[in-house]
Amino acid sequence: MNTTAHDDILEKLEEKFQGINQKTETHLEGLLWAKPITYWDYIQTDALLNLQIQRTTLPDEMVFVMYHQVNELLFKMILWEIEQVCHSEKPETAFFTEKLMRISRYFDMLTTSFTIMKDGMEVEQYMKFRNTLTPASGFQSAQYRLIEFASTDLINLIDYRFRSSIDRNTPYEHALEHLYWQAAGKDYQTGEKSYLILEFERKYKKEFLAFMEEYNTINLWQKFKQLPEEDQKNEALVKAMRHYDYTVNITWVMGHFNAAKKYIESGHGSGEATGGSDWKKYMLPKYQRRIFFPELWSEEELATWGEKESV
Repeated sequence: MNTTAHDDILEKLEEKFQGINQKTETHLEGLLWAKPITYWDYIQTDALLNLQIQRTTLPDEMVFVMYHQVNELLFKMILWEIEQVCHSEKPETAFFTEKLMRISRYFDMLTTSFTIMKDGMEVEQYMKFRNTLTPASGFQSAQYRLIEFASTDLINLIDYRFRSSIDRNTPYEHALEHLYWQAAGKDYQTGEKSYLILEFERKYKKEFLAFMEEYNTINLWQKFKQLPEEDQKNEALVKAMRHYDYTVNITWVMGHFNAAKKYIESGHGSGEATGGSDWKKYMLPKYQRRIFFPELWSEEELATWGEKESV
C-alpha cells in the first residue's frame, strides 16, 4: 500500500471514531490483539450444526429437522428484504422491484425444495417419527405469519366468511381472531380453539399484534400504493408483485400440500396432520384464496385462483 492510500485510510478512521467520541489509537491497538477471522467463526458453523436434535433414532428424521430449519433461515432472509422496502420512506421503483425479485427467488427456492422432503424420506420412517411430533406443526411457523402481515393489508388475510364485518378500523385483536389460519384449529360456532392454536398464540400473540399494527400502513401493498401513479404501472414492478403473490400463495403452498399429501394419505397412520388441523382446507388456495395484491389480478384470475394447479 502506498503512503497516500495509507494516510487516506487513517484519515477516514479518524473521522469515523471522532464521530462516536472514540480514540482512534485505542481501536488500532486493539487490532494488534484481535484474532484473524475464520470461515467457521464468521458463519458460526459449530453452533449451527449443533442445532439438529432428533427425538427418535430414525435416520430420516434428521432430513425433516434440517429441512425445516433451512426454511426458517430463508423466511428470515425474506423478512430482512421486506423490512428494507417497508421501512424506506420513499423507495425507488427500481429498488422496490429488485427487492421483490429477491424475495420471490427465495420463495422459488422454497418451492422447488419440497422434493427434498417429498422424495427424501421413507414413508414408514416418517409415519413413525411424526407421532413424536404431535401436537407440533409447521403451521406454527411465526416467521411465515410475519411475512404475511408485512406483505398485504389485513383484510386479505381474513377468513372470507368474516370479511364483510371487518375493516381498517377493526381492533387488531379482533382481526387476529378471524384470520384465515384460525380455521385450522378453531370451531367458529363454539369459539373453542385447539391446543395447536392456543399454544401458538400463547407464544406469539403479543408479537403478532404489535407487528400487525407496525405494518398496517407500511406493508408491501401500502408501499406500492404510495408510489407515483405512473410507477404503479411499471411493467417490471407489476410483474414482480404478481410473481411474488402467485409464488407465495399458490406455487409454494401447492408444493407444501403435495409433499404433505404423500405422507398423510399414504395409508399409514390416521390421515390427520400432526397438529390435528383440517390440513386440506387450511392449505389449498382454492379454499382460503390467499391473495396479497388482488387489485393486480383480473376478475377471471381471481375467480379461478388456485384451481389451475394440479393436486
